[in-house]
Amino acid sequence: MDNPTSLDPIRSQPSTEKNILGEPLAACSTAPMTGFYRNGCCETGAQDQGVHVVCAEVTAEFLAYTKAQGNDLSTPHPAYGFPGLKPGDYWCLCAARWQEALDDGVAPRVKLAATHIRALEYLSLDDLKQHAAES
Repeated sequence: MDNPTSLDPIRSQPSTEKNILGEPLAACSTAPMTGFYRNGCCETGAQDQGVHVVCAEVTAEFLAYTKAQGNDLSTPHPAYGFPGLKPGDYWCLCAARWQEALDDGVAPRVKLAATHIRALEYLSLDDLKQHAAES
């Protein structure tokens, strides 16, 4: 699966980024459209101060938790093209917020194939695998 010319199922360009498994980065979500660059993938770069690299399936518990932390992801903001998230949506989360949620017992499940390799600079591979959304 480590083929740099393989096409991502959502994007039309070959994936050049890697996931935490060392494979090409898979798409996280296009409905809603996620990613720091709003391309459906948890890609990151110098402008991404929050390091939005964890593809997570949000839950009601997590949405309430992150809102209490000052980041309301459930309220729509049409002016910014943000529909608001609902339980079951996939979203590229900040690595630090996912770790905080883990520490507080509310970490959402993670789509490993769509979680950027840079997540491993902040998070444990074992923790991520224990919260895998897919088998």
